Amino acid sequence: MSVASRISVTERSGLVSRPAAARKRKLTGWAYAAPTALFVLIFFVTPILLVGRMSVSDWGLFAGNRGLNAPENFTDVAEYRLFWPAVWFTVKYTLVTTVILLGLALLLALIVQESSRWTGFLRTSFLVPSALGLASASLLFYALYSPQSSPFGFLGVSFLGTPTAALWSTVALIVWRFAGFYMLLLLVGLQGISADVYEAARLDGAGRWQTFRYVTLPLLRSSIALCTILCVTGSMLAFDQFYLLTKGGPDNSTLTIVQLIYNFAFFGGNDLGRAAALSIMLLAALLIANVLQFRGLRGKEG
Repeated sequence: MSVASRISVTERSGLVSRPAAARKRKLTGWAYAAPTALFVLIFFVTPILLVGRMSVSDWGLFAGNRGLNAPENFTDVAEYRLFWPAVWFTVKYTLVTTVILLGLALLLALIVQESSRWTGFLRTSFLVPSALGLASASLLFYALYSPQSSPFGFLGVSFLGTPTAALWSTVALIVWRFAGFYMLLLLVGLQGISADVYEAARLDGAGRWQTFRYVTLPLLRSSIALCTILCVTGSMLAFDQFYLLTKGGPDNSTLTIVQLIYNFAFFGGNDLGRAAALSIMLLAALLIANVLQFRGLRGKEG
């Protein structure tokens, strides 16, 4: 066989094998993605579809599905007397917690960023509360706030007796529990900033505040955005801490949206239809909030 003939055969065989190789790579990709896709389908898509069906049905906790009840479930939830107070309190709690928690976490990350003889001790001290479960931390703070067991009883302060005191007492618990976790996320972002950038800023005559304002914050935007999304989502879904500390009191002043869903479903309401309708409304609010945050971040990066 001549050289030209061998080249022609090789080219033809290459043309035949390329589609087969592409199909093999495609099948390999699907094989890798299939377990995750199956997990998402079973544990995310299916529950959402079930909740969506409940939200348009007259679905009692013990009676089951008794037929279509849309849009009455949604209008009943919106007209419920505790709905708007719960929405307002959840928004207020989310704003207060996010601002304080991220500000303190950034301060702690800046403190432990520099290496010193105390760095290891400080990082460990700030991270220890994160190892405690939220329910356990809530019970610990309940003991601290309770008049029967509190070591601060001599102060004569009712930590959970008024709406304002109950809010700030719960915020103190959340800040104590999560500040170390967000500090760790921001510390990773800080350590990803090259020392050459800070050196260039110093050579240009930038002071400490100017370096923080024009170098650190812009380069830390992705980490701050991640922490903001996590904090806003967690705050809008707040349940454990208020259920254990205040039960929504005093006088329903610390009732969150998730607590209201629980009350609709189990605490006297026994109405899974209205609970599912409020869950769908909360899911929509979370999606809108997260999309706005992503769009804001993308716009600033652009």
